[in-house]
Amino acid sequence: MGSHKSLFAAALFVCMLAGALAEDPYLFFDWKVTYGTIAPLGVPQQGILINGEFPGPVINCTSNNNIVVNVFNYLDEPLLLTWAGIQQRKNSWQDGTPGTMCPILPGTNYTYKFQVKDQIGSYIYFPTTGLQRASGGMGMLKVHSRELIPVPFDMPADEFAVLLGDWYNKGHKTLKRILDSGRSIGKPDGIQINGKSSSVGDAAAQPLAVMEPGKTYRYRVCNVGMKLSVNFRFQGHTMKLVELEGSHTVQNVYDSLDLHVGQCLSVLVTADQAPKDYYLVVSSRFSKKVMSTVAVIRYKNGNGAASLSIPPPPAENRAGIAWSMNQFRSFRWNLTASAARPNPQGSYHYGKINITRTIKIANSHAVVDGKLRFGINGISHVNTETPLKLAEYFGLGDKVFTYNLMKDEPTEGDNKLALAPSVVNATFRNFVEIIFENREKTIQTWHLDGYSFFAVAVEPGRWAPEKRKNYNLLDAVSRHTIQVYPNSWAAVMTTLDNAGMWNLRSDMLERTYLGQQFYFSVLSPENSLRDEYNIFPTQQLCGIVSGLPMPAPYH
Repeated sequence: MGSHKSLFAAALFVCMLAGALAEDPYLFFDWKVTYGTIAPLGVPQQGILINGEFPGPVINCTSNNNIVVNVFNYLDEPLLLTWAGIQQRKNSWQDGTPGTMCPILPGTNYTYKFQVKDQIGSYIYFPTTGLQRASGGMGMLKVHSRELIPVPFDMPADEFAVLLGDWYNKGHKTLKRILDSGRSIGKPDGIQINGKSSSVGDAAAQPLAVMEPGKTYRYRVCNVGMKLSVNFRFQGHTMKLVELEGSHTVQNVYDSLDLHVGQCLSVLVTADQAPKDYYLVVSSRFSKKVMSTVAVIRYKNGNGAASLSIPPPPAENRAGIAWSMNQFRSFRWNLTASAARPNPQGSYHYGKINITRTIKIANSHAVVDGKLRFGINGISHVNTETPLKLAEYFGLGDKVFTYNLMKDEPTEGDNKLALAPSVVNATFRNFVEIIFENREKTIQTWHLDGYSFFAVAVEPGRWAPEKRKNYNLLDAVSRHTIQVYPNSWAAVMTTLDNAGMWNLRSDMLERTYLGQQFYFSVLSPENSLRDEYNIFPTQQLCGIVSGLPMPAPYH
């Protein structure tokens, strides 16, 4: 009998071990990227479609799923897609930026493979080649919590993906020619919601969402525009904020919310009003001309059109900026919620970690050789034929770029810009503080690939070390973008523990294209698979590394 128990115990252990070693589930997608006619503002233009759709297909997945996306490029130009906010651990090979990957050439395909490791939340994907994002090719990536990990709110009756933002009636090729000629692309032509724009009283407008009375719904909302911050609000309804860029938040209730370029969040809306139509109202923020659009939210079996009286936007003057700053300060991380935590584990005690490096960056613009350029700390980044990551991996980095041309401090009173590939060397696992100073009159938004950071402060004026006393060192939201208001600064903190080549960029597409970005090179000193994956066997090679034998693999 004892031997039977031992055999049973051994078999059970083997089964448990096999389960522990089994890979997480895979989700497979085939995407055909083509041109097609779209009209987000009612003006027909050439757009970029994925499987014939704009916005593109929603990737609906669960934390720790492996995502495999086979992308077929039917455009007449190269293509890359990035997965903004997805922290690809040890895997900048799949980041989809010009500094990490060779583009997918016309008539070819490439298969992305990455894991949404220890993540939940709402994210976007979009093209990073040229100005293609201005014509579409974008969509939402929803990462749900695993069933064993409860979320801090009741399961909604349904959820809706909402991609909104400013839009230009000129296609991406025209906009690119304008920038390449040295000029600015100017102001957007309007605002779109899920590829459409409607005005108040438009009887032909189809509903964005249909709700049943008494039920609660989740709206995942992302600003996929190129330039403008927006404010959105639901006519007659309040919103409960529950998630911000992959973090559960303290569940405050808002009448309206500012959403800056590249940012995503989730709100719960309860259908607790008279059953009829209502408007989702979106308007531009901090721009001289306020642009707005609406989308219909319909009650099932409701009776009556939406009221023509829509809720007004917040103020647009200094009081409006102060209002928006205070709203930012009201966002708090829900530390009691069971959810994925950012790596490294325990980093939510970030307020007790010693800062090892402070990087203060200032955005600027200048005319170089008769053409408009944007930069950071005197350097305007230039993309290279050989991706930076590949050049570094093959030991040829010195033939493509020079490390640390951009210094950790901006130079006062120097508005000149040097054009060069901008790569900053970072020490693996250092805990860094990044200060964003905006010395211009327009609002900015910044994004860091490969990481989440703790957004600890946003304040007017210039930063100084004594400003650290104003940091939120307890429950700042872990996120991957930060807005910086005119003539203001923002501070974030993160541990650079994710080995690879990672892009820090302005989320304003014009600025990114004209050089307002750089790459962190985070190298593991041990060349270990524990810290970074080997180059993928299917990785495309281009530039000076094309045809070269592969370096010795990591072990």
